[in-house]
Amino acid sequence: MTNTSAQRRIRRLAERQTHDRDALFELLDSELVGHLASAVDGMPVVVPMGFARDGDHVLVHGSTGGGFALRAAAERATVAFAVTALDGLVFARSLFDSSMNYRSAVVYGVLEPVEGERADAALLALSERLMPGRSAEVRAMTRKEVAATRVLRLPLDDVVMKARAAGPSEAADDGEDHTIWAGVVPLGRAWGAPVPSGLTPAGTLTPKSVAALATPIPAN
Repeated sequence: MTNTSAQRRIRRLAERQTHDRDALFELLDSELVGHLASAVDGMPVVVPMGFARDGDHVLVHGSTGGGFALRAAAERATVAFAVTALDGLVFARSLFDSSMNYRSAVVYGVLEPVEGERADAALLALSERLMPGRSAEVRAMTRKEVAATRVLRLPLDDVVMKARAAGPSEAADDGEDHTIWAGVVPLGRAWGAPVPSGLTPAGTLTPKSVAALATPIPAN
């Protein structure tokens, strides 16, 4: 279950809050970008970044040369990490009643540095989430590159999740003109055709990791 404390309880449209842990994992495993927020010197800072779920934690990474995420970790400051999936637009018979179908989650907690061999595994988990199979096709990271990279993790202990998955609100006696179209337009996403870099020789084979993203998965 996700967090059920009164502090994190959704007050508006509370019926859309979900405490289903599997639904949370499904959301985190389907998205590639989240937004990390914290307060720096009394000012709000929000940064979009790639992430991966590793069990009951969210993994992010940054440079050891700076960044507010490392500062927040060092200061044991509470941060918020938000992930949203837009699943469709809901067209009602008025703009007021129109809506979106979506899944969103906000994770609260303290960032923890991942050290030693666990950091290597966490960095590989991030890579495999964003570019599955790519690590086996490229050179290993140099010592300098490893030293410049820091992996942080955020426990999935304090989470608020909200979702909508329905058509427009309507009823036979709602007084609306039902000849006006109402319904849902689902939103789908797909990778485009790979574009090689300018220094990639002509005729170079597309690697398996890239081809796997570019090839549509047949529907069952």
